[in-house]
Amino acid sequence: MIKIGTALFEAAEQFEREKGISKEILVNSLCDALVAAYKKHIKDKDATNVEAILDEETGEIGVFRTKTVVKKVEDENTEISLTDAKEIDEDVELDDEVKIEVTPENFGRVAAQSAKQVITQRIREAERKMVLDEFMSKKGTLITGIIQRRTDRAVIVNIGKTDAVMPSREQIPGEYYKPGNRIRVFVLDVKETSKLPQVIVSQAHAEIVRELFELEVPEIEDGIVEIKSIAREAGFRTKLAVWSNDPSVDSVGACIGPRGTRIQTIVGELKNEKIDIVRYSQDPVEYIVNALSPARIVSVDILADDDERHEAFVIVPDDQLSLAIGREGQNVRLAHRLTGWKIDIKSESQAREIENRAVETQYEDNNETVEDYVEEEETIDEIAQEALEETNQTALDEEDQIQEEPQKETEKI
Repeated sequence: MIKIGTALFEAAEQFEREKGISKEILVNSLCDALVAAYKKHIKDKDATNVEAILDEETGEIGVFRTKTVVKKVEDENTEISLTDAKEIDEDVELDDEVKIEVTPENFGRVAAQSAKQVITQRIREAERKMVLDEFMSKKGTLITGIIQRRTDRAVIVNIGKTDAVMPSREQIPGEYYKPGNRIRVFVLDVKETSKLPQVIVSQAHAEIVRELFELEVPEIEDGIVEIKSIAREAGFRTKLAVWSNDPSVDSVGACIGPRGTRIQTIVGELKNEKIDIVRYSQDPVEYIVNALSPARIVSVDILADDDERHEAFVIVPDDQLSLAIGREGQNVRLAHRLTGWKIDIKSESQAREIENRAVETQYEDNNETVEDYVEEEETIDEIAQEALEETNQTALDEEDQIQEEPQKETEKI
């Protein structure tokens, strides 16, 4: 047996408190390292009856081989005679198994070197698995971290047991991420690697808005108010469609809160990003009208509503067109993403112009049709006149012929 003392157990307990890795992992790693070193020593990597046993009371560890008690030994590595077995345990009988210590002399240094490598590897594996399990459970939730540093393409955020990466596409445009500042991020993805898992976080994802509302609005957490859809352009504007499962609860009012306290907290968390809260409706016309707020709507015509297309034509007052479309089309773009409907917006004057143009086109088409009809009628009349003239001429010719025939007969007589 090799004397290692109690220091190992004390270190293992301290490591468990600090890193969260259980003492059993370290103890098992030490035993496995000792077994691996022994197999290498005897040049038999395939030996299956070898194990290391650690005595926590004495602080000793040794290598043992399990052998079967037989009358005649044929394989010394796996069998032991009954006489030799009795020296170890007087109660042993044939076909019983006994553990024989086979720890080589001066084996402590070799075992220590092997144990160091194995324990280091096992600790890394345990740490990686622990981090992976922890953040896999946090995927799709908000966590708080501290900005560590900035790179050309990402922001590195410390989130406890590991550092997370926030790519440029997941950052709020124009936001300055100062190292040392605390930050709330959305766990977007967790990728398993050979080292520690890579955690991808975001501040631009639309679901971060949902998480913030669930934290600030108890009615959403309780399921009374439901978030039906979110459309977001991070750093600029978000549209949120909400629905109340309780007729007595105003879904929009619940999200805004008394004197706007709830919405103000969320807006502050999102760096003053504008948030439009609209009522969800199963009626597409009403839903589109709500989604285009704060613009006033004159009418909504459904052009297509099937599995492949959802299109609507919206008319707004002339002074509301720019508001309905929004800066660089942002309002109508967010309304489209919120509702899933393709929305074509025109002002009243534009709609009248389109209607007048359509009427003129129809009038021109009708005139062309009348002219074609008149020309066709004239052509028919001409053909009829020609046919009539030909008929009359034929009749005259026949009459002349009839009159000439008697004259000829008279002359002949």
